[in-house]
Amino acid sequence: MNPVDIQDTACPGPRISRRGALLGLGAVFALGGTRLAFAQAPAAGESRFVVVLLRGGLDGLAAVQPYGDPAFAALRGPLALPQPGGQGGTLDLGGRFGLHPAMGGLHGLYRANQALVVHAVAGPYRSRSHFDAQDMLESGATERLSSGWLNRALNGLPGAARGQAGLAVGLDVPLLMKGPATVRNYAPTGPSLVNDDLMARIEGLLARDPAFGPAVQRGQAERRFTAAALQGEGPESMGGRRGGGFAALAGAAGRIMAAPGGPRIAALESGGFDTHAGQVARLTPALTGLDTGLTALRQGLGEAAWARTAVLVVTEFGRTARVNGTAGTDHGTGGVAFVVGGAVAGGQVRTDWPGLGQGRLFEDRDLMPTTDLRAVAKGLLRDHLRLPPPAVDAAFPGSGSVAAEGRLVRA
Repeated sequence: MNPVDIQDTACPGPRISRRGALLGLGAVFALGGTRLAFAQAPAAGESRFVVVLLRGGLDGLAAVQPYGDPAFAALRGPLALPQPGGQGGTLDLGGRFGLHPAMGGLHGLYRANQALVVHAVAGPYRSRSHFDAQDMLESGATERLSSGWLNRALNGLPGAARGQAGLAVGLDVPLLMKGPATVRNYAPTGPSLVNDDLMARIEGLLARDPAFGPAVQRGQAERRFTAAALQGEGPESMGGRRGGGFAALAGAAGRIMAAPGGPRIAALESGGFDTHAGQVARLTPALTGLDTGLTALRQGLGEAAWARTAVLVVTEFGRTARVNGTAGTDHGTGGVAFVVGGAVAGGQVRTDWPGLGQGRLFEDRDLMPTTDLRAVAKGLLRDHLRLPPPAVDAAFPGSGSVAAEGRLVRA
């Protein structure tokens, strides 16, 4: 074989250099997924699990306002919204707590017993650095590891299902999904840089290459799988729909997960939650986007798959209890998490509420965390994904003293 040019006599056409072939191979992966492997398709009745990472530090006291706490209004000042029933007020969560009015879809799920709120929650770390806190949130430890807890959980699945079970949605694979288990990656790329004919030529050109041939074939197969799952809305068209934002990505993730042979576990990201100034105006669109995305995810999954789905929505830390001088809040500690899905035992606010009064704040500035976020995640791995105890513990190293939270999903 010529070291500069590659020519396949069975596929007449333009000569393509090795560099061109590699660029084409990269295009296959960009359009169809990265680090792919195929295994026996999971049974249609198996559970689905999605983790949504909220970048920037969601203010849990704004998303779920504890209006029943006597110290809340004074701490929050202009950030405190009217109580349920008032004009522009929060949405009732059964007394004492109100959901931000931008999250009407989530409130509907709550009323249908398909969403629960975990308040005063945080990971085991105490860092107000976005970078450190996000790394530790995703690694599942008190330090940055080279793999994420969701990937390690994937590695605990039975071998027949492990190879195609994970899906990272977005331009990058987050640390949460990096590790020993192979995952798919989907992101819309806008107009395709290579047409189907050229991709078919590249596939034929490299068919007999022992290194690139199988990889290109898997990439092409994954590309076709994604296009079929999205019912013709392939990566090219998805890039232009609603700007390829969180709702579009969540809807696509749902359809891919609901397809026969689709992945069981997915990770998505949504940003815009770092609200140091002008929080009311900045937080509302971020929460609206999250709410719209969760609705799109449900619609994409369809009712049958949604009934077997649990979604964990988490952020790296909460924000300060007191409003700051620029009508915002700064990096804090305790916050809120949401567990949503047709498999969820919802309709409740799960919390050991620490209070906001004198002497009750963490370092006199933050909501005191009383629930370890690892306990929530471990409960979902154990009771929803049915991972054995050793696999649950392996997902969160050093968490032996943290008991898995129970009663998060329906029996």
